[in-house]
Amino acid sequence: MGNEAIARGALEAGVNVAAAYPGTPSSEVIENLAAVAKERNLYVEWSTNEKVAVEVAAAASFSGLRSMCVMKQNGVNVASDFLLHLTASGTRGGIVLVSCEDPGALSSVNEGESRYFARMLEMPLLEPADFQEAKDLTKWAFELSEKIHNIVMLRSVTRMSHASGNVVCGKLPNKIPQARFVYDGPLTDPLTGPVISTPVGLKHKLQQEKLKTAGKLFEKSPFNKYFGPPKPQFLIVTSSACFLYSREALSMLNLQKRVGILKLGCTWPLPEKLLKKYLRLTKNIMIVEEVLPFMEENIKVLAASYPKEIGVKSFYGKIDGTFPSVGELNPDVVAEALAKIMKVKYKTLPASYAQELRKVAAVIPPRDQTFCPGCPHRASFWNINAALKLDGREGFVCGDIGCYAMAALTPAIGFHTVRTLHSMGSGTGLASGFAKLDMFGFEKPVLSVCGDSTFYHAVIPALINAQHNKADITFIVLDNAGTAMTGFQPHPGLTMSAVGETVPAVDIGKICAAIGAKVEVSDPFDLETTTKKLNALLEEKGNPKVLILKQICALSPEKKGKKQYEVKVNEELCLGEDCGCNRLCTRIFRCPALTWDKAKKKAVVDEVICAGCGFCAAICPQGAIIKKEVVAS
Repeated sequence: MGNEAIARGALEAGVNVAAAYPGTPSSEVIENLAAVAKERNLYVEWSTNEKVAVEVAAAASFSGLRSMCVMKQNGVNVASDFLLHLTASGTRGGIVLVSCEDPGALSSVNEGESRYFARMLEMPLLEPADFQEAKDLTKWAFELSEKIHNIVMLRSVTRMSHASGNVVCGKLPNKIPQARFVYDGPLTDPLTGPVISTPVGLKHKLQQEKLKTAGKLFEKSPFNKYFGPPKPQFLIVTSSACFLYSREALSMLNLQKRVGILKLGCTWPLPEKLLKKYLRLTKNIMIVEEVLPFMEENIKVLAASYPKEIGVKSFYGKIDGTFPSVGELNPDVVAEALAKIMKVKYKTLPASYAQELRKVAAVIPPRDQTFCPGCPHRASFWNINAALKLDGREGFVCGDIGCYAMAALTPAIGFHTVRTLHSMGSGTGLASGFAKLDMFGFEKPVLSVCGDSTFYHAVIPALINAQHNKADITFIVLDNAGTAMTGFQPHPGLTMSAVGETVPAVDIGKICAAIGAKVEVSDPFDLETTTKKLNALLEEKGNPKVLILKQICALSPEKKGKKQYEVKVNEELCLGEDCGCNRLCTRIFRCPALTWDKAKKKAVVDEVICAGCGFCAAICPQGAIIKKEVVAS
């Protein structure tokens, strides 16, 4: 897998320290390094957030060690504050920032671009185009970092991180370096003096010289390659997984002898001489990239700077609408655009094939996006919704990022509950802001929710702000004992580290109590108790009130496959569509384990996928859903 290749490249480079915050599609890089941490004498951690991960990696670099920090695209935003200073102060041991991005937002709430940070913060950017390059370019990134004494950014995308291919591995080094932080030299010496970003003028000039050095190295980099005829009629400039799409598109159209591909592995700063060499070969240039026109903008600036050397060009890309600036690309999209420009026939799916596909699709049962069977979040939002209805003041929830973000999607999942959804920690910050609008006539109760991992990542400052400013909010922590959305990576609330060592847990309730908030704890599967506690908190006025809903994720390794209850429907008690609830269990609650038998016109529990949480028994007004505690053998 691409992420495994990145991890292997780091090992072959002799990485010593690796830190990250989990986020799809990046998580497997650290997981693979953690698996061999003891064997390879590595320090590996899941950090509280991405900014801290970069800081941990930077400390290793300042001490002469090689280090890596890993995150998804959103994490670069979080880390950017420290990165702005780090690129100015410079580094010592090789340090690589891996950003795994998600074009098409396959597992994200946005498809943000981090490539612009490379330009804005003036650091080199590398983009592997296949799995071998994912390994080799990672290794080279450490060497580049040490040549220019600055952090290097390596960008992957979902189709690179999570796809698989063949990789030829290199040797692993056996040398164990000694960490040594030198800081007694002159202020102006970045290698022996204090590691700071001042004097600004001197350090900024040095930073730009480092970037120029990287540009010169890029001119001869083996990761920038040309494929195609010596004198192409048309040139594609591309990088990352888009190189694979472009190559396949040429094969589909049989244009290999007419169209050349310039594949760039080093995309910032651009290798100017190399680009000028190939741009002058033809008048027509297509730039294929995901998601925004980052490379296209930079290449056009370069072309405008050398009109006499390369001539007037016709550019095709995102700016002229050849490709969309949202979502993923694929070989078909590239082939369709190329065929139109080159005026060649492009064979799409035969009408008969498409017709057969529609027939098959018609018989496939629909699968809604929903919480898993036994998910405590479904119970939590049912509780919250019930409490708000009892309260009667049209209260609402400010949401956050995690599995529970689905509560903002449809009534069938979130029960019309979550009304805002932005970055990690923003739910509580927004709630704090809403709560201070009473002087302008705002009277609705405001709640915020976050997961346990998110609490440590970004919520604590927002909660402190709410407490200090007397914001009347009800803050709910959905504590399912792990970073569930990305694979149950540990966080500071658990007693296990990234490498399986025992570490002290940091208690969420004690943190909240320490800042002066009132704290209640409940089990979301206990409908009556939880709703009662939540309504009591909603009625209290003043500072933030905290409700921690503790229930382990149904898919966690500790709980998966272990049922607390056997759950069945008593058909004699189930009134089906004649019940005044109007099929509340299968129409509104909609746990995947609860299905509707059209023949019998009764609700049915699918025992295969039922997780045995028993919460559905509490919502049936007829008491037709029966739960029986499973006795351990």
